[in-house]
Amino acid sequence: MTLSMQWWTMALMLLSGLGMGAVFDSYRILSLELKFPRWWLPFLDLLYWVAAALIVFRVLYAGNNGEVRVYVFLGLLLGVTVYYFLFSRMVAAIVRWTILAVRGLIRFIIGMLDWTIVKPLVLLYKLIKVIFSFGAAITIFLLKVVLQLFRPFWLLAKWMLGPVIRPIAGRLGPHLDRLRLGSRLRDAGNRIAERWKKLIRKP
Repeated sequence: MTLSMQWWTMALMLLSGLGMGAVFDSYRILSLELKFPRWWLPFLDLLYWVAAALIVFRVLYAGNNGEVRVYVFLGLLLGVTVYYFLFSRMVAAIVRWTILAVRGLIRFIIGMLDWTIVKPLVLLYKLIKVIFSFGAAITIFLLKVVLQLFRPFWLLAKWMLGPVIRPIAGRLGPHLDRLRLGSRLRDAGNRIAERWKKLIRKP
């Protein structure tokens, strides 16, 4: 192996050491900021070191066909040392700023979705509910008016048909009492009224 190839391999190892330091700092800050469960950390550490070893070996293979020499470890150690003395604080600040920027972007997107989709849908729902309640109130009022208008005709028909209906009702009365038809109709009417009230008052 030539001297130039050795220097080239050492430079690659130095860059690999810088990259390992940057990735480790980023991973450490992310795990703190995102509050990973502690039982995840051993697995994440193992994953980091396995990935780092594979990448370093791939770089080493590209530099000198994978031959392990003393200068390989010197290059890695020098790269890690240079990183922690010169670039660690800067990388940590960039990573923290990136996390804050991403969080701000997510909050902005959620706020925009809230203003453009959620709140208009809620407003539309409330408007439909008010219109429905108003229409239901008008319908009930009109029904009451119609019933009041037809009341004289009903009283007249009842008076005229009374002599015919009373004997029939007298014969059917016991059978209707057994069937409890009147109470069942009242119960059904009460249930319908309760459901109607819940539908109108539902927020």
